[in-house]
Amino acid sequence: MLKLPAFGLAALAMMSAAPVLAQQKFENLDRIDSLVAMTAGANMGEPGGPAAPVDRRLKLAACPTTPSVEGPVFGAAMVKCDALGWRIRVPLVPGGAAAAASGPVARYTAAARVQPKEAVVKRGDPVQLMAGNASFSVSRMMVADEDGAIGETIRVREDKKSSPILAQVVDMGMVRIPGFNDF
Repeated sequence: MLKLPAFGLAALAMMSAAPVLAQQKFENLDRIDSLVAMTAGANMGEPGGPAAPVDRRLKLAACPTTPSVEGPVFGAAMVKCDALGWRIRVPLVPGGAAAAASGPVARYTAAARVQPKEAVVKRGDPVQLMAGNASFSVSRMMVADEDGAIGETIRVREDKKSSPILAQVVDMGMVRIPGFNDF
């Protein structure tokens, strides 16, 4: 039987643990918080800034490049690592300058500033659900399940028995499905 001195056992244990520690490199969540705040132009908790820090239980693989931040899109910033393929949504506090940034709802921002919290869609109202982009457009009549102002996301459904769908209010009596740009 081979006998090793105590320091030899400790060195052997540290060498075997080194690959495990090297594999546990996770994305710095403080960096993500900072990137979102810089992109939004507001600090955490301020209008337009992140609503809360990224959940510290999240274990994302360390991005070899700086993650990109897009948005706001439906009240959240999208943080992506294209090299690894992960992405997360970081909720933003409503009412900031970032809410009026360019994007698919840019043409509706003037109406949103005039009536920031006034609901233009009421519960039970018929609404036209739109989906599409520059190449095509599809619409269907739905019923609103809740009140909503321009820019807010509400639930709509075809009838009382159908499952609800989340849609963003873009105008009086008109909502659109998230994920379709430029329409």
